[in-house]
Parts: sequence; C-alpha cells; structure tokens
Amino acid sequence: MRKRKTSIEDIARRAGVSHTTVSRALRDSPLISLKVREEIKQLARDMSYVPNGIAQSLQNQRTNTIGVVVTSIADPFFAEVVEGIEQIARTAGLSVLLSASHRDLEQEIAAINSFERRRVDGILVADSRISKHHTKQIAQIAVPTVFMNSQTKDQPEMIHSVSIDDCLGARLAVEHLISLKHTSIGYLGVGDHSRSNQQRLEGYRMALSEAGLPQKTDWVAINDEDNKRSSDVATGQQMLSKLVTAGVTAIFCYNDMVAVGALLACQELSISVPQDLSLVGFDGIALSGYVTPPLTTVSQPMLEIGRLAMQMLLDLLEEKSVENRVLSPILVKRGSSAPLKNDCN
Repeated sequence: MRKRKTSIEDIARRAGVSHTTVSRALRDSPLISLKVREEIKQLARDMSYVPNGIAQSLQNQRTNTIGVVVTSIADPFFAEVVEGIEQIARTAGLSVLLSASHRDLEQEIAAINSFERRRVDGILVADSRISKHHTKQIAQIAVPTVFMNSQTKDQPEMIHSVSIDDCLGARLAVEHLISLKHTSIGYLGVGDHSRSNQQRLEGYRMALSEAGLPQKTDWVAINDEDNKRSSDVATGQQMLSKLVTAGVTAIFCYNDMVAVGALLACQELSISVPQDLSLVGFDGIALSGYVTPPLTTVSQPMLEIGRLAMQMLLDLLEEKSVENRVLSPILVKRGSSAPLKNDCN
C-alpha cells in the first residue's frame, strides 16, 4: 500500500500551529517571523513534505490582489461589506480592487473576466445575478470565487457563498408591526426579480398568514415599470401614496433606502411617522439611525458578511475545505414604528 503523503495539516498538528501559519511559512510570508518560518521549513523537511506542484505554481504567480464586484459603489450597504472585506484582506497583505455591476448580469460577468485578466488571486461577488443557466461561466472562472447574497433563486450548487436569511428578516419586521397591533400592513418592494425581493415578500406573507391577518393585493406595492430598477429612494417616494390610499397603517420596506424615500413622501403628504403610519426598513445602514424619526430596521451583519466571505476566500486559496454560511439578521427597534394611535393609552 502506498504511504500517504505528508500534508500541511500534518505539519500544523506536529508544530502546534494553524494550517494558515504553516502555509504562509512555507511561502516565506513576511506575516510569519523568520524564526518560525525556519522551524516550520525544517519540520517539513523532516516529515518529507512534498508541495502540491499545481498549487505551488499558482502561489508563485500570485499578485496579492483580490477583485470585488458590487452592484453600486454608492450604496452604503456595500460600503460596510467592503470594509469587512478589507479588514481581513489587509491583515493577509492583500489589496482590494473594486468594480460595479449595476445589477446587470452582463456587466457582472464582464467585471469577473476583467479581474481574471488582471490576474487577481481571488474574486468576491455581491448580489450576483448568475444562475444555474450560467454554470459554464462559473466553471471557467480560474481563481477561487465567493458570492455574497446571491440574487438568483436557482443559484448553482458549485458556488461558495455567504448570505443572509431574508425570509427570517421579513418575518421579524412584520411580527414586530403585528405586536404593535397593526392589522393592515403593506409591503413596499423594488422593481426587480431578485432573490432578496422574493424572499422578503414571502416572509411578509408568511408572518401575516401565521397571525391570521388579511392579505390584499393592493397592500403590496412593487415598482416594476419596464422591469427596470430605479433608485431605491425614488421607489419609496413614488410608491408610498399607493399604500396609504389602500388604507395600510404600517409598511415593511424592502430596504432602508426605500424606507428613507417613504419617509420623504410622508413629509410631502403631511403624514406623521409613526403617529399616522409606522415604517420598518431592512439592512441597518448607518443612515437609518440618523433620519427623523430614526428608522426601525432589520439589521444585516454587513461587516461580518464581508469578513466571512474574505476569510472563506483565504481558506480556498490555502486549499482548505469551506462551508457556505447563512447569517441571521436582527430587529433594531427605533422611532419609526409605534402602536396604532387608538392603542396608545
């Protein structure tokens, strides 16, 4: 029987250090002290360690850069996600290159191809529109790739991902409004067919159904003109009056920027929030705490999404196995939601 080759994990166990430390030491990474590097190299020789030729070849060609594709560099949500990415990348001595897809599949694929031509070591993609129909494109990506909050329901099984439980987040928002005695609750969504929009709408409907509350078609307002997504603030401004006319007393908004737009529309229509209408957003961006009134929101762990995705990418670069992650959001109660006026005694 052929003797099993010594692995990096074997060396790490013998040395009492992590897999990453051994891998970096064998590559002469300056993140590891010279003394530790020499000790680990000697241990590797003693254990007859033979590096993986293909992996070593790739390592020698590294550029120490990571490509990140987001939908918009102006969106405050992605600003925090990218900050989380950079925190981990910086520690690993990697630089981050940024590109925007503008929620367009062709631009997303073009950005990925561009990063590959620039020979980045790995790629992170936020809000991807790549689905099972694009398995060939994914298979052709030559560097490790991690997706964050992929926006297709039928995402390929082969992808590595970090995502949020959108359905749970929507239920938290609607259950909060139900606890405030609201029974006429609307949903204000965005004009695309993204996975997040579908799952938040599903969570909204599930919460109403479980509470035995009515669901009316005119309590759901989704700006779907020409199937193009306008700015989220504009969507909130344009669609708010439709829900108010339908008689809702509370609204769950797709995200915080939609809720900000709804707040602006309320000011224009002299609707008092939360006295006349309660609003809840989704994301937990910093701006949500600075508007008037401060926005009740379902907060995503944006920094953690970025950190976990970047760490997953580092693990893939180290040829370690990884598991996809689904994170849970939390409800942050603020001044934009309150009991029905008649129930405030």
